[in-house]
Amino acid sequence: MEKLNFGIVGLGLMGGSFAKALKKYDLAKSVVGYDHNEKHQEQALELGLVEKIVTLQELKQCDMIILSIPVDAIIAFLPQLETVTQNTTIIDFGSTKKLIVDNIPAKIRPNYIPAHPMTGTEKFGPKAAVNGLYEGKTIVLCDIDNCDELHKKRTIDIFNAIAMRIVFMDSATHDIHACYMSHLPHAISFTLANTVMSHEDPPNIISLAAGGFKDMSRIAKSSPNMWTDIFRQNRENLLDSIVVYEKHMAQMKQMLEDEDYEAIKLWMEKANTLHDIL
Repeated sequence: MEKLNFGIVGLGLMGGSFAKALKKYDLAKSVVGYDHNEKHQEQALELGLVEKIVTLQELKQCDMIILSIPVDAIIAFLPQLETVTQNTTIIDFGSTKKLIVDNIPAKIRPNYIPAHPMTGTEKFGPKAAVNGLYEGKTIVLCDIDNCDELHKKRTIDIFNAIAMRIVFMDSATHDIHACYMSHLPHAISFTLANTVMSHEDPPNIISLAAGGFKDMSRIAKSSPNMWTDIFRQNRENLLDSIVVYEKHMAQMKQMLEDEDYEAIKLWMEKANTLHDIL
């Protein structure tokens, strides 16, 4: 497989971990970075995630550009890439896809691969970058029938090389599935954290919070800036999913009111079967 020059826009968890994967599997001629945050620039260089920080013009000379920035920032950044050559592959790692796809400039649509790696942690910034974030995980490639074969092949080769499972999907369908599997769970976790903090004081939380609460509230530590963008872009699907979730909570509430503990037991047994799938 041909080695490429990679430019990574956004040097946090996703971009930094991808840089680590490229180096681990010896896939790149070079890996350079582009980030408006000067502290992130310094940390990415200190950690050896990238070889240097580049200007926008230097970034556009790369063979492959990875956009690992918040979803609204991706859309705002795309016009600056309209002058890349037809040989530059552009991939975004945004957690929503339809609005991004709808805003890809026509000049670079053949170059552009909308992708969503189904992986991550609640941490952010260059120091959050880890080895192994991508290996064995799923990456969804959306609407790639509109991409040139060169860019399809490069992308598939790269993700295969770092042992990712590739799934193809249209962007609208992706956003529905991503909502239920990722965006709704984050909304629930943020809600749980705020519910507990509104009812309990810090000493009680410190003394009594056990594994279950810590597991469910862990992703409430995720970046509010990033998740505000995601909730905005996938607003309609998230609203629909909250309605469905509220129906299940109402069912639980009704069973408790009725003291129907056999029904609650059966309801929980059904939920247990999820982990027969996972």
